[in-house]
Amino acid sequence: MLQKKYRLKKYSAFIATYKNNHIVADDRICVYIGKEKTSDDVITKAAFVVSKKIHKRAVVRNRIKRLMRESFRLILKNNSFPNINKYISVICVAKNSAIDASFSDIDYSLKKNLSQIQ
Repeated sequence: MLQKKYRLKKYSAFIATYKNNHIVADDRICVYIGKEKTSDDVITKAAFVVSKKIHKRAVVRNRIKRLMRESFRLILKNNSFPNINKYISVICVAKNSAIDASFSDIDYSLKKNLSQIQ
């Protein structure tokens, strides 16, 4: 489980991240990047979104969110992508092909997207 201090919760933070228009995507996950940090005291926060358009059942949507959250937690734990810490917020949005994906597929897709961030 991703700790509370790393979760993006405010509606205004979501809107600001979406408006920034810094997007990296592949066939399973689309990643929106927020603004760059001005100080190192601010923690990078993440959110995981799976729309009802993806699947009607909440069980399926929650499973995809859990997989993305766990992958992101392991990335933060291992500090494998230090360029993530340059930004205030990160939003990961699932696409249709993420429904039948396994953890390794989601993990690969998320790591691929995060490696493209500069």
